[in-house]
Amino acid sequence: MNDRRDFLKSAAAVFTTSIFTGNVHGANDRIRVAFIGMGRMGTDSMETALKLPNVEVPVLCDVYQPNLEKAVAVSGRGPDGTPDARPKAKGITDFREILHDKSIDAVNISTPDHWHAYMTVEACKNGKDVYVEKPICVVVEEGRKMVQAARKYDRVVQVGTWQRSGEHFQKAAEMVSSGQLGKVTFVRTWNYGHQKAEGIGNPPDSSPPPDLDWNMWLGPAPQREFNKNRFGVDPHQYSFFRYFWDYAGGMMTDWGIHLLDIVQMAFHEIEPTTIASLGGKFYLQDNRETPDTLQVTYEYPNGMIATYENRETNAQSMFNHGYGILFHGTEGTLFVDRAGYQLIPEKGSSLEAAEAHRSNDSLLEHWQNFLDCVKTRKRPVSDIEIGHRSTTTALLGNVSLRSKLRIDWDEQHETTQQPEARPLLKREYREPWKLEV
Repeated sequence: MNDRRDFLKSAAAVFTTSIFTGNVHGANDRIRVAFIGMGRMGTDSMETALKLPNVEVPVLCDVYQPNLEKAVAVSGRGPDGTPDARPKAKGITDFREILHDKSIDAVNISTPDHWHAYMTVEACKNGKDVYVEKPICVVVEEGRKMVQAARKYDRVVQVGTWQRSGEHFQKAAEMVSSGQLGKVTFVRTWNYGHQKAEGIGNPPDSSPPPDLDWNMWLGPAPQREFNKNRFGVDPHQYSFFRYFWDYAGGMMTDWGIHLLDIVQMAFHEIEPTTIASLGGKFYLQDNRETPDTLQVTYEYPNGMIATYENRETNAQSMFNHGYGILFHGTEGTLFVDRAGYQLIPEKGSSLEAAEAHRSNDSLLEHWQNFLDCVKTRKRPVSDIEIGHRSTTTALLGNVSLRSKLRIDWDEQHETTQQPEARPLLKREYREPWKLEV
């Protein structure tokens, strides 16, 4: 893993430099980006990409016809929302057409999590650069294969942990990394909410709707009867598939990765050595499988504890924010979320209180960084190796929870010292799908 170690030596400098390369080859060069998975996140990413110059979106793919049709309609709007301002993208239902289309330069993968690894690896094998949503996978073994594919086929792979492209997140991470807070021994991350006890409900299994290819939606995941919540499309919320172990990892991998990614960014991409999780489904009475109350504790090799907390029963937090990160140092405490940061000095510290608000469109600049790297062939700000490390940290929280074990993590060999937990680091693929680099 020499390439991995060399990469990580330089990764810490990424957030202190501009995310723009300033080295785009030719103003008339067009990058043709196809999008796979046209739910809310996929459509948001498409609209963001289309705000940038020299981007074409010729093809969209989804196995659910209503989402596909809505996205095709949006693809024809101008940046100001003007209808029919540009040609609409072609809508298809089989992503393999995109992989085999030599005119496509890059793909965005915004499908449910259980598809991320297979599509990324196959896209790399077919000469496409990739922007893949977080978490990059549902088990650790998949993530390593994604890194291997990116390196073997020399592909640019950006992970959708777009907070790294936020200027105030970069500044906050630099404050921590530079030692301004003194010695940081504890970091708290959280997201809290308050749902009604019925949660997402208990719909019975049924036949899939006629405008959904349920078998293709399942793909490499186990064969299951259609359930409205497993599919999870809701016009007012992000999809519920994230609450079922076959396809995702609950809030631990949906939100926890965003927060822990910034923590690891501030400490030069370190991974934890010990993980201990407690939690369960204590309140909600719906058919989700993932917990509604969770606390995960991570011990890092730099002498630091970090925690991730999630609850769906009470939304109160010390900072009146439903989510955030608190870096507790000997000189002061730094709070950061997507709106900005706040620095609170310790009594007697030479630090001065400070606040900053969000100053840029992080998702837009994350896409700009990806497209610049497609042209320059540099590694992006959320390169797949970084995304794999952050995803692994989140996944290990679930491994500890589900195995009911305190986990000791062997980063070098990417395994646990506890043999009983190792089956949760990989998964079987349903035929005919195979994850092969």
